[in-house]
Amino acid sequence: MTHPHITLTGKRLTTPRAASMAGILFAILFSASVALIRLSLPTGPIDNEVWLEKGSRLIKLALSLMPFAGIAFLWFVGVVRDRLGAFEDQFFSTIFYGSGLLFLAMIFAASAIAGAIATGYSANPAEFASSEVYQFGRATMSQFFTIYALRMAGVFVISLGTIWLRTGLMPRWLSFITFLFALILLLSTTLSLWMVLVFPTWVLIISVYILIINLRSHAPGVADGMTISPAGED
Repeated sequence: MTHPHITLTGKRLTTPRAASMAGILFAILFSASVALIRLSLPTGPIDNEVWLEKGSRLIKLALSLMPFAGIAFLWFVGVVRDRLGAFEDQFFSTIFYGSGLLFLAMIFAASAIAGAIATGYSANPAEFASSEVYQFGRATMSQFFTIYALRMAGVFVISLGTIWLRTGLMPRWLSFITFLFALILLLSTTLSLWMVLVFPTWVLIISVYILIINLRSHAPGVADGMTISPAGED
């Protein structure tokens, strides 16, 4: 029994132009969340009731923002991969994906610990701040944020900088700026949560550049679906 030949046709799925905003959204949400967490934690002796009223509320707001920042970061990764296209390399892409996912996992873990601190403090504000559990939780959260997550962010950045420099998909000056940010993230020794904001700053710079390129490629008189050639020139 023979079957008639069936031809399947479809439309190629393309990245929405709005996806270019994902990195900007991540930078805003993530920076706001980290700032709220840092500002909510007391740096010295503080009245328990004041911390309970102000600090815990800030942490809850920060924790409500962090999941959306993570979603935006995944979109940003998708936008970057879409721009790589046929130039994607398996070796560097594996490092790129792995470090990005590990960064996100550690940030979520640190945020969960921050939420546990707020919950424990709310349950027993009189004793929790001086307890070993509180000190352990704060130290663990700080280690996740400022050491492990930062290092993975540094690997994420330097792998992309290497890909861009070798392929010319981004201007050389932007690749060199990327390497500078990577060195800061990899070699930083401070335990300050403010240092974490270096990564969203880099994401913001890259996202704004990609957004400008996308807007130019869809400007009047420019054909839709235009393929952007490697940006070897500045």
